[in-house]
Amino acid sequence: MKIRSITTFIDPSWPLQTDILHQAGEFIDQAQLIYQQTGYEVQTVRLAVPPFPILLRGSIATHSGHENKIPLTELAQALENTAVSFGYSYVSLGPALPDYLQDYALIPEALAATKNVFFAGQMTTPDGISLPAVRLCAQVIHRSAPLSPDGFTNLRFAALANVPPGSPFFPAAYHAGSSPAFALATEAADLAVEAFSGAGSLEAARAGFVKAIETHASRLCQTGEMLASRTGFRFNGIDFSLAPFPDQAISIGEAMERIGVPAVGLHGSLAAAAILAETLDRANFPCVGFSGLFLPVLEDAVLAARAEEGMLTVKDLLLYSAVCGTGLDTIPLPGDTSPEALEAVLLDLAVLAQRLDKPLTARLMPVPGKAVGEKTGFDFAFFVNSRILSLDAQPLQHFLAGDEAFVLRPRKRR
Repeated sequence: MKIRSITTFIDPSWPLQTDILHQAGEFIDQAQLIYQQTGYEVQTVRLAVPPFPILLRGSIATHSGHENKIPLTELAQALENTAVSFGYSYVSLGPALPDYLQDYALIPEALAATKNVFFAGQMTTPDGISLPAVRLCAQVIHRSAPLSPDGFTNLRFAALANVPPGSPFFPAAYHAGSSPAFALATEAADLAVEAFSGAGSLEAARAGFVKAIETHASRLCQTGEMLASRTGFRFNGIDFSLAPFPDQAISIGEAMERIGVPAVGLHGSLAAAAILAETLDRANFPCVGFSGLFLPVLEDAVLAARAEEGMLTVKDLLLYSAVCGTGLDTIPLPGDTSPEALEAVLLDLAVLAQRLDKPLTARLMPVPGKAVGEKTGFDFAFFVNSRILSLDAQPLQHFLAGDEAFVLRPRKRR
C-alpha cells in the first residue's frame, strides 16, 4: 500500500497571500518526510483551495449589479507557480458552482494555460440537480478535449455530483473554511488483491481485508495526529478508496476476479464490487472523501484489458457506481463525442448520486481522432492503454433539455 497523496487544504485568498502558502510549504516538507520515515511511499503532494468562484469573488468589485469577469487564468497560473515553488506537485482550484453559471466557460482557457492545475464543475446543489450546470460540464469536457492531441487535458477536469469538500483525491478536492487542514489519499487496491487471494472462505478474506486496512489506518492516523499537533494543520482523516495502479497486483479488477467473477463486465461483477465496498465500510478509521472503489479504466490493468476485450462498458461502470465507487473515471471516448451525448451520461450520474445520497464524479476523456474500438496511446506512468469505449447517448429532449433545477430526494424507507 502507498500514499497516493498528502493533500493540504488552505485558503490563500486573492491576491495570493504568500505567507499562507509559505506555511503550507513548510507543512508539506514535514509531512512528506515523516510519512516516508514511517515506511510509506508518498507518490504526490497536492494543494486544494476553496472553489475558485468563491475565492475570486472575495476581491472582485461589482458595478450596477454586474460582475467583472473573474481572472481565473491569472489565478491558476499564479497559484501553480507558487505552489510548485513550495514543493507541491498539483493544485486544485475546485469546482465551478451552479450559482455562477458563467464561470464554467472559463475553465478550458485556464486548463490550457497550466500544466498541473485541476478543476471541476458541480452539477448538483443541496436542493437538487441543475440541468444548466450538467450541460455546461459537458461543454467543458468537449472544449477541453482538443487542447492536447491525445485528449489528456480532461484528466484535470471532473464533473461532480453530491461531492462535499475535503476529499484528498483530485479533481474532486476543494476546501471549505479558512483553517488549514490535510488528509490522505491511499493507493490500496493491492490490499484487496492480497486479502482475496489466499483465504479459505469469503468471510475469512473479508476479515483479513478489514484487519489490513485498520492496521495501516492506525499507523497513518497516529502520524497524522502528531503532525497536526506540531503544525496546527487539522488532520481530517483518510480517503481509503481502493485506488489502483497499472499493475495486475494493484488492480481493483483483479480483486473483483479473485472474489469469483470470471471477468469484470460479466454478471457477478456487481456482486464483487458490492462485497469489496461493504467490506471497506466495516473498517474503523477516520474516514473522509469517498472511501469506496475507484474503477478508472485507464489506471487499472485488468479493467483496461476487459474494456479492450469488449466485456466492460460505460453502462457497466455506471451500474457498479450504484453499489460502490466514485463514478466514471478516466473513460476513453471517441473524439467526435458530442457535448449533447456527454450531457446525457453526466445527467445519469448526477441523478444516481442524488437518489442514492452518495458522492459521484465523472472524468470523461474524448480522444481526438479516435473512433470506437481503436487503441489509446497515452504515455503516462499512471495509465495503461485500452480501447475507445462507445457512449450510447443521443441529445436529451423535452424537459431534460430544459434549464430547470429539479429536486430528486433519496428514497425513503417505508
